[in-house]
Amino acid sequence: MQVQEKLIAEKVKELVEPIVESMGYRLFDVEFKSERGWVLRIILDKEGGITLGDCEEVSKRIGALLDVEDLIPVSYMLEVSSPGLTRELTKPSHFEFFNGRFVRLVLRETVDGKREIKGYIKGVTEGILHVKENDKDYYIPLSSIARANLELEKW
Repeated sequence: MQVQEKLIAEKVKELVEPIVESMGYRLFDVEFKSERGWVLRIILDKEGGITLGDCEEVSKRIGALLDVEDLIPVSYMLEVSSPGLTRELTKPSHFEFFNGRFVRLVLRETVDGKREIKGYIKGVTEGILHVKENDKDYYIPLSSIARANLELEKW
């Protein structure tokens, strides 16, 4: 059923993204998966971060729309949340979304003798992530990244 889960998530994304954006938020991701029952997770972000009130407002607005559109053929729980401070980045769009943010990468293979790089996302082009760590630029194929998370900057 994984293909159907992705299709449902994509249909929901197409439906809710214009509404979310009109409310002043950015749609980070849509997930539809089985976790002790079906969960439709709408993940939002905005400048300055997402509040509980933001999540409630979006949940009410899109919850009613999803009921009317009836895109999901099973009973599910709607969850609206923020990406979190140390959110895992798994898709090219995630890296684009957080361009300029501080990230920790764990690599499948060493690059310049390193398996871990912490730096700022400078862009993604044709599957290649540009990260700046201190004064060094790295260009890493997304396929070479085992794990990537946003990190809090240490001052």
